[in-house]
Formats: sequence, C-alpha cells, structure tokens
Amino acid sequence: MKKLVLVFVAVCILTAPAEAQRRNRNATPEPVSVMTNAIDSMSYALGISIGSEIVDNFRTIPGGGYNADAFLAGFKAMLKNEPALMTLDFAQEFFQNYMMEAYERESEAQRAVGEKFLAENRTKRGVHETASGLQYIIEREGHGERPTATDVVRVHYHGTLLDGTVFDSSVERGEPIEFPLNQVIPGWTEGVQLMPVGSKFKFFIPYQLAYGERGAGSVIPPFSTLIFEVELLDIVR
Repeated sequence: MKKLVLVFVAVCILTAPAEAQRRNRNATPEPVSVMTNAIDSMSYALGISIGSEIVDNFRTIPGGGYNADAFLAGFKAMLKNEPALMTLDFAQEFFQNYMMEAYERESEAQRAVGEKFLAENRTKRGVHETASGLQYIIEREGHGERPTATDVVRVHYHGTLLDGTVFDSSVERGEPIEFPLNQVIPGWTEGVQLMPVGSKFKFFIPYQLAYGERGAGSVIPPFSTLIFEVELLDIVR
C-alpha cells in the first residue's frame, strides 16, 4: 500500500513539467509574483505544481468523489508533524480498501451497462451476432476478398465508448492504418475476417473480446463494450 501512495505522489511530481507545458502552450502569460526569499517561493511553486496534478489524479478515483478540506487536513498533519485523526497504518489500509471497493463497484456497473446494451442491441433490425458474442451491422458490403487472421489489412475506423466518447479514430486523423489482423483485439480479428474488401461494418464488441477486465489506460475503462465503425480498404498481406 505504501508503494501505491508513493507512486501516486511521484506521478504528480514527475508529470508536472509536461502537464504545465501542455496547459500553458497556448495560454496568455499571467503575472508572476515571488515571495520574500527563494525557499518560500520554491515551496509555494512546488505546492502549486503538485496541487494541480493531485486535482487531476483525484478525478481518476473510481466514482470521482473527494473532500479537499479533509485531504488538506491530513496532508497538513503529516507535513507539520501534528496529531492526526488516523494512524499512518490505518490510513493506508483504509485507502487501499476504499479504492478496491470503489473500483469493484465501478467495474460492475460498467459491465452491467455493456451487458444491458448488448442484450437490447441484438434484438434490433440488421444486427448480427456471432457465437462469441460479437455483434455487427453491415453498412456496406464490398465484393473483394475476405482476409484471414494472418493477413495485414488496411482500414479506416472510428472507435467510441457506449456514451459516444471517441477514444481512437483513423477517420479523424485522416489517415488509414495497416496492421496484422492477428495482433489486435479478438473482436477485430474475428470481425474483420467477415468483411470483403470494400465493406464497411459497425461492430459492437463486448469487453471479453476487447480490452477485458483491465481496460486500456485512462482512455478505455475496465469492462468496456466498444463500438467500431470499420471500413476494409485493402488486404496488404
């Protein structure tokens, strides 16, 4: 647990310069004031930097809820070596248990949303479903060859979460992508093999055939059902 807390703080410190550059790249310069001595100014600057990153990290906590006043009270107690309401061991254990339980609740909710969506979607006109649970709509059927799992294909695609959030899109980038079909998520490997060259399909991919119980970074949550619009442009081999 101690490692988890240290990693959380370390990420805040190490990512601060890059994040500051990202946020301020196009920002209008603001007035800068320093304190009466360099140590005070450095300490304040560090507080601003770490505080900004901690706020960003708080937003990634399952459920997204936090109490800034309670956080500052605990932080101040440790920083100034003052009496605290919890022992360090209890605090670390409580934090770990809270995060695990919150993650499990959020993951279960995400899985339930996906399962409900797929159950309703399979009853809609034009939706096909394979034995694995992959669902798809044929938006345009081409007349070319179908790829095999070992082929390299060139595609255009647009990927979203169920709420419409775009997490990846070659269409938005304006550039198709090539990849070996057996080196992507199972839903893609299975689904693209159903497509003759020139086709455009819409896939509804359950989490088991996508990024599973872990998700993909901060972009795709665990247990996410994904929607892809895929256009098969060519088999590159």
